[in-house]
Amino acid sequence: MTADTGAPPVDGEAYGAGSTPEGLRDWLRQHRIEEIDCAVPDIAGVARGKTMPAEKFVKLDAVHLPISIFHQTITGDYVGFEEDGQALYAESDLMMVPDLATIRPAPWASSPTAQVIHDALWQNGEPVEIAPRNVLKHVLSLYAKEGWKPVVAPELEFYLTKTNPDPDYPLEPPTGRSGRAGAGRQAYSLGAVDEYDKIVDDVYEYAERQYLKIDTIIQEGGAAQLEINLLHGDPVDLADQVFLFKRTIREAAFTHGCYATFMAKPLANEPGSAMHIHQSIVDSKTGKNIFTMDNGTPSKLFYHFLAGQQTYLPPAMCLLAPYVNSYRRLVPNGAAPINVEWGNDNRSCGLRVPISPESARRVENRLPGSDSNPYLAIAASLACGYLGMKKKLEPRSAVVGNAYRNSHQLPRGLLEALTDFEESKELHNILGPRFAHLYLQLKRSEFEEFMRVISPWEREHLLLSV
Repeated sequence: MTADTGAPPVDGEAYGAGSTPEGLRDWLRQHRIEEIDCAVPDIAGVARGKTMPAEKFVKLDAVHLPISIFHQTITGDYVGFEEDGQALYAESDLMMVPDLATIRPAPWASSPTAQVIHDALWQNGEPVEIAPRNVLKHVLSLYAKEGWKPVVAPELEFYLTKTNPDPDYPLEPPTGRSGRAGAGRQAYSLGAVDEYDKIVDDVYEYAERQYLKIDTIIQEGGAAQLEINLLHGDPVDLADQVFLFKRTIREAAFTHGCYATFMAKPLANEPGSAMHIHQSIVDSKTGKNIFTMDNGTPSKLFYHFLAGQQTYLPPAMCLLAPYVNSYRRLVPNGAAPINVEWGNDNRSCGLRVPISPESARRVENRLPGSDSNPYLAIAASLACGYLGMKKKLEPRSAVVGNAYRNSHQLPRGLLEALTDFEESKELHNILGPRFAHLYLQLKRSEFEEFMRVISPWEREHLLLSV
């Protein structure tokens, strides 16, 4: 039984209804909120923070958390303290300041609970440059200086699986309403979606109560693999929504005795899961799409943006594919791009220009995995396009036909991706040198830990054969 957090929002009610202290108190009273989850996304996109009573939260005092939350690998190890000085070694506190426009109910909670995303600030009030939400905001500030405003729309793929308490055993699709486990190769099947209609219904209900706007839910090509498409909007808001959706979908799955996973490649013989990012840029003053000329033809900035993606996405891949598992998705004939070619309505390309009205001309980046941190993936993708527009780069010709036949243009593994990123000082300057340095440390630490694990493949083929 989930908590009663009030009726679903009425038309016109926005999740920012509590964006002022007075509005906050009214909103908490209206939804009978008792507790607040104070969340901040870490480098992996995991929610860190504290839970407190609502009556304490309304005082709007800063939440204090140690800087170590941004120095932690996905396995819980810490890196990078010794290079940043004694203050970090001592785990000094940061201020986590709530963004009240992000307040939403947590409808799965056992008592009426709300969740609020926080920004990480130094004690002097300056943004913490290694915090992912701040990295994205910094990239957007560069666009703002040029009079540009990015608009994005993520597509988030994920798998439902049976519970898996022992990680030594492979994952399996859950049993659907038919009594059978989900089957693959059922892309866009309405019947396949209906197999898990109770979970999907809960996702819709939870989303409605959180003011999260779902465009569509579809069955993807893998067994019990679904995709949620979100509406176009502000990059920070959409990254927030992906961050919240991941938690929402997991909680909906838990309610029905299964897992929802955003691993890039959870099942060996099934397609991987991506987080495609649709990107367009509008003029801050006029609101017009700068990718389209007045006569309806593509602009020079459109081609420069494409060229920036082609040039800089390969060295940015460690942000779009952040784990060793991520690169199992990016293989030939794996239903995922292996290149940074572009094409009109061509899904075999890493960069697709979808069919759309001229006023909505956009570029779909098909490279990011669903395991990526949405703040960092969007920041990296927009940074690449920004560099292309500032440097007036020219793209290669559009690919017509099967781009999978082109050569593999992406790093083949995490270590290669990290080396490419380390050498791209231009990306470091845009994303922040300190962030880039820390990110490299974290990911190399994760890779070294992975290398200490002996896989079933090694035991099967090497144990008695070499």
